[in-house]
Amino acid sequence: MRQTPVSFSLPQRALHWIMALLILFNLLFSDDLVRWGALYYGNKPIPDDVQLSADIHAYVGITILVLALIRLALRFIQGVPPEPEGEPAIFRLLSKVAHWTFYLMFIVMPLAGIAGYYFDSGAAALAHANQMKLVMWFLIITHIAAVAVHQFYWKTGILKRITTG
Repeated sequence: MRQTPVSFSLPQRALHWIMALLILFNLLFSDDLVRWGALYYGNKPIPDDVQLSADIHAYVGITILVLALIRLALRFIQGVPPEPEGEPAIFRLLSKVAHWTFYLMFIVMPLAGIAGYYFDSGAAALAHANQMKLVMWFLIITHIAAVAVHQFYWKTGILKRITTG
């Protein structure tokens, strides 16, 4: 029988933070890469600039998808730490829902982007750029807020499990 870990493994922690940076990069900068290039060079973006920006966004998204699948495999193989003791049942449930929704988004959002970009699916591209983007922002903000509540209000030290272990 497998022993329950007290913190996330080093590979799990590394994947968490690498994915966080890549996701934030794609959420924050994907629409601005072309505009920044145009401003820097003082002209309107040319089709090659637009293509390069879209390619960077797509490659980062595909990387997120691959890392998410590895991360999910590690979750099943290595396990995850239990919820902090004393956490109210409703918050344990919300935590599970949020984490599994993250995993769903890590897979579905890049697939929708791939369908939109490489297979010209307008519906997939629209969902990827609008609804899925809003869901991802909501998850990120509530995730950070939940960590803050754990760390500073309940003082569970939960942040250590995903930082230093």
